[in-house]
Amino acid sequence: MVIKDKKFVKYITQEDINKKVKSLARKINSDYKEKRPLFIAILNGSFMFAADLLKEVKIECEISFVKVASYEDMESSGNVKQLIGLNENIFKKDVVILEDIIDTGRTISKIQEEFHSLGATSVEVITLLQKPKSKDAGIELKYVGFDIPDKFVVGYGLDYDGIGRNTKDIFQLKD
Repeated sequence: MVIKDKKFVKYITQEDINKKVKSLARKINSDYKEKRPLFIAILNGSFMFAADLLKEVKIECEISFVKVASYEDMESSGNVKQLIGLNENIFKKDVVILEDIIDTGRTISKIQEEFHSLGATSVEVITLLQKPKSKDAGIELKYVGFDIPDKFVVGYGLDYDGIGRNTKDIFQLKD
């Protein structure tokens, strides 16, 4: 697949994504069976992952969305700029953030800090993809779909300059 001037090769298939999503949902259903979590999907990238995951979540829950931006071209800038704020009161709620990819970990750390400061009882993160830089930065996540190398990926909600979100598979930048 070619997007603008970049060539991408298939990296994770729709079938593998679906299996991982169902596995993550089973863990959530088990871990939160006695709770009523508030899922907060980070837009735009997580929309496909969030929709597929939440269809498999069988427990009572609330769902909301927040939009933040930290990417410039193909690099995470780490500068969190909230574009659409949180409308729900998260005080004393178990918050579960749904994210497409954790790159450096700076963005998700800032979001977690914000939610803790608003009085959330707990804040967990579910991400479909995690890159090594976030682990190097000390970001430890309980729910990770795939650990991937430090290469740019598109598809299944992830984009390159707004293009590529609508594919069912995930593609990796070709060397």
